[in-house]
Amino acid sequence: MTISLQKGQKIDLTKGNAGLSKILVGLGWDPVKRGGSGLLGGLFGGGGQNIDCDASVIMLNEQNKITAKENIIYFGNLQSKDGSIRHTGDNLTGDGEGDDEQIIIELSRIPAQIHKLVFVVNIYDCRNRKQDFGMIQNAFIRVADMANSKELLRFNLTDNYAGRTTLIVGEVYRHNGEWKFGAVGEGTNDGSLGEVVQRYQ
Repeated sequence: MTISLQKGQKIDLTKGNAGLSKILVGLGWDPVKRGGSGLLGGLFGGGGQNIDCDASVIMLNEQNKITAKENIIYFGNLQSKDGSIRHTGDNLTGDGEGDDEQIIIELSRIPAQIHKLVFVVNIYDCRNRKQDFGMIQNAFIRVADMANSKELLRFNLTDNYAGRTTLIVGEVYRHNGEWKFGAVGEGTNDGSLGEVVQRYQ
């Protein structure tokens, strides 16, 4: 049974789940439906550019620092150097059911010096397009066991993120030799993944 997490909650992934080694992290979101007919609908709804959200993973050391640019996994760098993390590719619109972007992680292959994986979703070109997460709904992160496709946990981001342009969604981290998941759900005003990364330098 899937465990639903609230913001700030932490849960064991591998403790009590001995065979867990390869996980799928799915991230999803939907654009807020706008539109309507008539003059007002034409002025305030419909049209406009698609909101292109991008999911990324930042690999951090024990000091919560990023040590190399190849430790940022995103649409421009789909796989970590060691092969432990693989991003399946960019979704440009967020339309449709289920995961919009997926990241596959082999926990046993993550290098010993990496202690935390931070999952981030940001809006591409948000400042020029004047877009923010108030225009997005139903955002979530979920973790499934790749061996049997069983969903282990889900965190639905229900806060009001109007005006925020980046979400630090969740993190997978080492604790006493095991892996845990933390539901973060923090919105920031970073305008790009590069600005988010500066937090960890």
